[in-house]
Amino acid sequence: FYFRNKHRPFLLFVSLLHVHTPLITTEKFQGRSRHGLYGDNVEEMDWMVGKLLDVIDKEDLKNTTFIYFASDHGGFLEAHRGNSQLGGWNGIYKGGKGMGGWEGGIRVPGIVRWPGVLPAGTVINEPTSLMDIYPTVVQLAGGAVPQDRVMDGHTLLPLLRGTEQHSRHEFLFHYCGVFLHAVRWHQRDRGTVWKDHYATPVFQPEGSGACFRTGICPCFGDGVTHHDPPLLFNLSHDPSEANPLSADTEPL
Repeated sequence: FYFRNKHRPFLLFVSLLHVHTPLITTEKFQGRSRHGLYGDNVEEMDWMVGKLLDVIDKEDLKNTTFIYFASDHGGFLEAHRGNSQLGGWNGIYKGGKGMGGWEGGIRVPGIVRWPGVLPAGTVINEPTSLMDIYPTVVQLAGGAVPQDRVMDGHTLLPLLRGTEQHSRHEFLFHYCGVFLHAVRWHQRDRGTVWKDHYATPVFQPEGSGACFRTGICPCFGDGVTHHDPPLLFNLSHDPSEANPLSADTEPL
């Protein structure tokens, strides 16, 4: 692919099966990690991404190639062997992959490399979306997104270049399948990020932070709890979503 296209613009989209069930890990990487098959899967993914970057560097395309690496939702928590939990880890955030509302099921790192344009080591703490890839790629290619409809994504380039300081997403709606589980609002005049939960998965066992009995949390039915009024969190002060707000604790 590179050899055919290295002298002209190209788009390469690589959608890895890693790190997802079933954990298909080649023999070369089995047993490489201390974190079981899930860890082996992460290491193989890391190796594959490294091979792609090596070719970009070798062909002297590093400074002219925009690279964006991200994941489809947070780490998968339910992977286990016997009684040992061997799944992903989402840090301070509650929940994980397959949960449409909790931060652990939404937040993933987005890593960008474009040495000819973007300075290394920059950290941007703003929520963006995989919906933003399409308008970003269109802008990079010199095109224009359709004007006859509302686009849910926004180009990432102003944020990455520092010409804008905040994500253009005032609202983000978080679905589990076709069911709306939560919505976040970035209140611009205060800089506060609020989040409402309309439905949350029932963790099994209770308090475990995941759905170990079913292997992944369901989006509807008996496996979710509906909240009326919704659970409300101030993510700016409570990113772990540990303390739901009430009219007593948050009059606003």
